Amino acid sequence: MKLLIEKNILQESLNYVSKALSTKNIIPVLNGIKFELNNEGLSLTATDNDITIKTLIDKKDIKKIEEEGCTVIYSKSLLEIMRKLSNTDILIENFEDNKISFTTESGAVYNFSCFLKEDFPNINLETKQDYIKVNSNDLKTMINQTVFACSLQESRPLLTGVNIKITGDLLECIATDSYRLSKKIIKLDSPTTENINIIVPSRNINELIKVIDSDDEIEIHTFSNKIIFKQENIIFQSSLLNGTYPNTDNSIPRDFKYKIKLNLKEFYNIIDRASSISQSKDKNIVDFEIIKNKLIIKAASLESKMEESMNVENETENDIKISFSAKFMLEALKILETEEIYILLNGEISPIILKETGNENLIELILPMKTF
Repeated sequence: MKLLIEKNILQESLNYVSKALSTKNIIPVLNGIKFELNNEGLSLTATDNDITIKTLIDKKDIKKIEEEGCTVIYSKSLLEIMRKLSNTDILIENFEDNKISFTTESGAVYNFSCFLKEDFPNINLETKQDYIKVNSNDLKTMINQTVFACSLQESRPLLTGVNIKITGDLLECIATDSYRLSKKIIKLDSPTTENINIIVPSRNINELIKVIDSDDEIEIHTFSNKIIFKQENIIFQSSLLNGTYPNTDNSIPRDFKYKIKLNLKEFYNIIDRASSISQSKDKNIVDFEIIKNKLIIKAASLESKMEESMNVENETENDIKISFSAKFMLEALKILETEEIYILLNGEISPIILKETGNENLIELILPMKTF
């Protein structure tokens, strides 16, 4: 393999595929990045056997291709050197002794060790003819508005993932840790021919967010044991969690006894201040009380306590007192975007529902906490 390429062009692709590398790999070759040069261009591939990312640098973006070939370069030193190099043309040349050299315009030479290409996993990244298309920014927003609610407890592995459901022309993402839930629905341009119900590990989908960086459409290809996201010259493949995600539909009430409309920013700031006071740092509990059209927030610790109030629109004019985790509330409020929001309640032990005004496609649920 021998080619001449601009450093910044190569660096961009290395940044993408490096998201699939893991420091926990005990299989040496998985610490490598596969370089494959052919008449289409230079493809880079990295995998930890859970995530696989492949990019293609088109031949038109390569200054010179002298000899096609394939090798797997140990990634640690390569990535460090590439990050620290100024932009320059780099001559990449692979030798028979399983070494590869990177020579810059100034004459600096960097030699890197390679693995045997035969030891690199043979990964099938073929896509399907029948796939789903979605705007990448819509998908990125959808993931950001749900993934934070995934469980961190491996004792309930299915809840450590995001449930992706596609029915007709509706794409739905759900995440829950059994104490709070986030659900987002978007409408697709065209309906699917089959219903899809899968669970993608939260760690994997968080890495996907880092790879999506443009407003172009992204293709979603689903299989029985994996999912592929394809955008331009980037392919992102993730394994799936095996099992059936809990049916969360019944946990979201449809009717409410209490409907409170309030300013999002003002409410967030009060909860943020209360979280600094509340006694139990692990649960971070605050008290929430509605008296007519006034909302009162209270928090206390051994050293201090606080009480703040704000005006709200209490559309049902019923009074209620309820307690919840300030941490969970703040994380839910962060992803809401309208100036005003609704807090919907049915009682002191029923779920707290948060919605944006004028938007029924994003639902945040938080379970109240007993303080007695």
